[in-house]
Amino acid sequence: MMTMDELLADGAPPIAAILRGIRPAEALDVAAALVDAGIRILEVPFNSPDPLASIGAMQKAFGDRAIIGGGTLLSVEAVEQLHGVGGRIMVTPNTNPAVIARGAELGLELLPGFMTPSEAFAAIAAGARRIKLFPAARLGPAYVKAVKDVLPKYVGVWAVGGTGADTIGEWLAGGCEGIGVGGALYRPGDDAALVGTRGRELVTAWKATL
Repeated sequence: MMTMDELLADGAPPIAAILRGIRPAEALDVAAALVDAGIRILEVPFNSPDPLASIGAMQKAFGDRAIIGGGTLLSVEAVEQLHGVGGRIMVTPNTNPAVIARGAELGLELLPGFMTPSEAFAAIAAGARRIKLFPAARLGPAYVKAVKDVLPKYVGVWAVGGTGADTIGEWLAGGCEGIGVGGALYRPGDDAALVGTRGRELVTAWKATL
């Protein structure tokens, strides 16, 4: 199975699909549409209906082609549950050193959320090599540029919250390694064909930045 480093080096778009609210019954169809569109990082937030069932099924079906995991992880127990169903990336909305450190111990790909430089450094100290600016749209690409001036060079910053095809170029130009896209890609009730179309639009927008 590929690591995040290998996946991105292989030319995968630096786009994580955030499937908040997805149900297990639709998870495979939506995941198939996204993978087909070229998006290979898929996150099911833990405040979705039965997230572990969706993640486990998606991992079984697409784990050889995509990095699949969970988001909105708030506890060490949640990290262990994610690992238990084969999830490979853990995303948090906050900076909780104990949660991040447990993910690192289990060998998960880490993408903890931060807003301030202090939170960024706490996440890095706990083991993160990638961190997620959330909520990103409120702060903007100039904020990323300023924070990156003080971060270690090896740390990748991802923007999440209000991101989409219309802004991916701005975030990447501002120094982000990638973006996570939620509502602009999937909302509960959206069918797989619609999500696939949005996924292709996102990938096309990313290719235009190269």
